[in-house]
Amino acid sequence: MISSSSSAAPWLIWALLSAVFASFTAIFAKLGLRGVDSDFATLIRTGIILLVLAGFVVWAGKWSDPRVLPSKTWLFLLLSALATGASWVCYFRALKLGDAAKVAPVDKLSVVLVAAGVVLLSLRL
Repeated sequence: MISSSSSAAPWLIWALLSAVFASFTAIFAKLGLRGVDSDFATLIRTGIILLVLAGFVVWAGKWSDPRVLPSKTWLFLLLSALATGASWVCYFRALKLGDAAKVAPVDKLSVVLVAAGVVLLSLRL
């Protein structure tokens, strides 16, 4: 839903920031993959993300007891984490082997796949 005010919708601002940071991901990863295995680089990156995000969640006062989450939430977060990990491994391998300017646009095919998935889910196929 778009607000009637002249300012951009909050989701749009966050989405644009996501795109900016994703572009940095491709550029910095390509530079960081020189002389290191892509899977090992993904592990290092994931560890750093874990530490930074855990610190942010605690600092922002957003920590809560994960044991109280519904099992359905856990299932979908698990599936999302597995998909994210697979995506990162594939993305870093592609960056190691190819040009970032070619890899990043192909990676964004995910936008089309999400749209197709939403359509399929809405049809309940």
